[in-house]
Amino acid sequence: MMGQTHALSGALVWLGAVPLLSQDRLLGDHAIHLSPAQLIAGAVVCAGAALLPDIDHHNGRIANTFGPITKHMCKWVGKISGGHRQATHSIFFAVAMGLAMDALATHFEYGWWAALFVIVGFGLRGIGLDFEGKEPQSALADCAVAALAVFLMHDLDMSFAGFAIALGCLAHVVGDCLTPRGCPVFWPMKWRTIVPVIPVTDGKVERWVVSPILTLGVAILTIRSVLGDITTRWLTKG
Repeated sequence: MMGQTHALSGALVWLGAVPLLSQDRLLGDHAIHLSPAQLIAGAVVCAGAALLPDIDHHNGRIANTFGPITKHMCKWVGKISGGHRQATHSIFFAVAMGLAMDALATHFEYGWWAALFVIVGFGLRGIGLDFEGKEPQSALADCAVAALAVFLMHDLDMSFAGFAIALGCLAHVVGDCLTPRGCPVFWPMKWRTIVPVIPVTDGKVERWVVSPILTLGVAILTIRSVLGDITTRWLTKG
């Protein structure tokens, strides 16, 4: 699947999961209750995290996010993980990233800001923030917008970041399982999960069916969540 589709799927999964994650009777002390600002921040983080598994691709869309830095990072991650769509496209990777980012967001503020900068940058590149054929300009644009996003979110309580990161990575894995190549979901087992609903990456099905449905879903759930919160606050005050 393409970067834009992955980013949209991450945002959609987050917006759809928040009502469940806020259920005290299901999660007890682990339930999360978010303000509208936290909800949107979570959607941004989850959308960016939905590009994270592709850090194993030396020439993928996100490899050029911050120029040579991400280019070399993706190259080495690919070598260590066994190549594209191997270790990073698994439940293990999603859980590991969720736990690691939760530790950063909870205990290492500056480390979390750096990670957030990278994740937001990946999401921006995924949705198409670039200038075709002009990588230096594209990298600078990504840096500028990602830095602005970090500035806007740095005061928010991001203790829910682990959930958002893990869900974003899982959304990516599920999406790639819908293509003919599939993913080693239960890595280190080599068996690949394949449900070839999308016959060709960036083909007609992805462009004209999957992407519009995801876009519509994100819009509907965002409006519903924000309006629901406003209504709840109004009724509580009343």
